[in-house]
Amino acid sequence: MRAMARMELQPGMEIAEDIFSYQGELICPINTVIDANLIAKLSRYSIMCVNIKEASDYAVTRFEKVRTSAQFAKFEVIYRNNLNAYKYIIDDFLQNDHMINVSYLLKIHDEIRSCAKTGEELLNMLYYMLPTEDNLTYAHCLNAALISNVFSIWLGLSKEDSQILTQCGFIYDIGKLKLPNELLWTPGRLSNDEYTRMQTHTLLGFDLIKNKNFNEHILRATLQHHERCDGSGYPNHLKEEEIDVFAKYIGIVDSYEAMTSARTYRPSLHPFEVIQSFIDSGLERYGYSIIIPIIQHLAHTHMGHRVQLSDGSAADIILINNQALTKPLVKLVDTGALVDMTKVPNLKITGML
Repeated sequence: MRAMARMELQPGMEIAEDIFSYQGELICPINTVIDANLIAKLSRYSIMCVNIKEASDYAVTRFEKVRTSAQFAKFEVIYRNNLNAYKYIIDDFLQNDHMINVSYLLKIHDEIRSCAKTGEELLNMLYYMLPTEDNLTYAHCLNAALISNVFSIWLGLSKEDSQILTQCGFIYDIGKLKLPNELLWTPGRLSNDEYTRMQTHTLLGFDLIKNKNFNEHILRATLQHHERCDGSGYPNHLKEEEIDVFAKYIGIVDSYEAMTSARTYRPSLHPFEVIQSFIDSGLERYGYSIIIPIIQHLAHTHMGHRVQLSDGSAADIILINNQALTKPLVKLVDTGALVDMTKVPNLKITGML
């Protein structure tokens, strides 16, 4: 809601709070639709200012609530301006071979990051961003840089390592810009030939930057971010300690960003779906010491949040179970009953409210 002078009121607006006279008499209740008679009545009672509803007051879903908030509107403007700046820097490197100024990339990060009080709040706003089709790859990398910085804090990295990881996020997927969009963002499953071609982006990216005086961790993250600790990754099927630790970090960031970003062919996965996806794909693939703190932190950031359950009920998260992160203790909104989701095998979180 927002305050508005009586002289600016227009018929059709809706009152956001009960309006009382200076003697405490109710003039009109909340949700009253403004018309000429009400404006005249407010004048007779010398009411100079009232609170009216805004778009966010009509929001029902979490998506609507975030997207209609004033904070998100400010974030979106700053994000899109910096996305354009980032795109210009990367295109200038690809087309004119002008060196990428990583210090300037960190300034882009800092300006966007300043829009959020916490890393968790930043992830929340990124979750509701809707990049345009022609900017998907650039937005993917910009988001990865922002996510990398948040995860670096969760992992307790030093300031220097945090900056390196953020820089990795900006650069690691640059090879995708050498592939056509119809391959990168095609809906549905890739054919074997398409998937093989897709896998070349790690080598393409490494070739682009290997002689450009980048930090060694950035080089290896670009080449190795699809390697997995069990040897199931590509391009070289490396295992465990053969993989640069920053490449392991970025591998998790890359997967998280892909799962939490909306695509034309599927909606974003909510946080508990993301956690379950990491668990289902095998935590050992990412390195237990890295992935466990991240998914635990991700789950704990949603303490107290309201969720939709698979039986149609709404519930508030009361306690996270570290042994079963997607099965918290919840309190049903309608009845106030506590439900330990670990004891109801088929009950799942299906959305955030």
